Amino acid sequence: MLRLTLLADTHVPARARGLPEQVWSAVEEADVVIHAGDWVTAALLDELGERSRRLVAVFGNNDGPDLRARLPEVAHAEFEGMRWGVVHETGARTRREDRMRHEYPDLDVLVFGHSHIPWDTEHAGLRLLNPGSPTDRRRQPHCTFMTCTVADGAIRDLELHRLPPRSPTRPNR
Repeated sequence: MLRLTLLADTHVPARARGLPEQVWSAVEEADVVIHAGDWVTAALLDELGERSRRLVAVFGNNDGPDLRARLPEVAHAEFEGMRWGVVHETGARTRREDRMRHEYPDLDVLVFGHSHIPWDTEHAGLRLLNPGSPTDRRRQPHCTFMTCTVADGAIRDLELHRLPPRSPTRPNR
C-alpha cells in the first residue's frame, strides 16, 4: 500500500509565501507526492524534492524556462499495478473525460491542475483527479489538496482536504 499526496497550482511565492502546515504534514507522511504544475519558482520544487520520499511532477503554464528544463510536460508512473499520468492542462471541462481517455489510452488515473477546481470523475476506465490549489482558491470556497492510498490496483481513501482560510504558512527553507 502506498500513501499519496496530490498537489497542483501552488504558485509559491506569487500567491503564498509557502505551503500551509497541513500540506507539509501530508507531504512528510506520503510515500509519493504528485504535483501537477504551476510552481512559479524552483525553490518549492527543491524543497518538495528534499522532503518527499518520491516526487512525480510536471511543469505548468506559469512555470518558466528553469522549471521546464527540470520537469516534463507529462509524467508517468506505476503505483501498485495502476498506471498514472500527470499533466497540468486538460483544456475545457466540456468533454474533458472523452478527450483525456482518447489522449491517454493506457492510463488508469490522470492527475491534472490548471483550473484550481477540485475534480474527481471516472470515464471509460480513466479516473481524472484535480486536487485544486492549496494556496489560491480563486472562485472556490476553500484552498484544497488531495490524499489517497493505493493498494491492489485500486485507489482507496481518497480525501479532498479543505484548508482553513488564511492557514498558516512557513516560507520555503
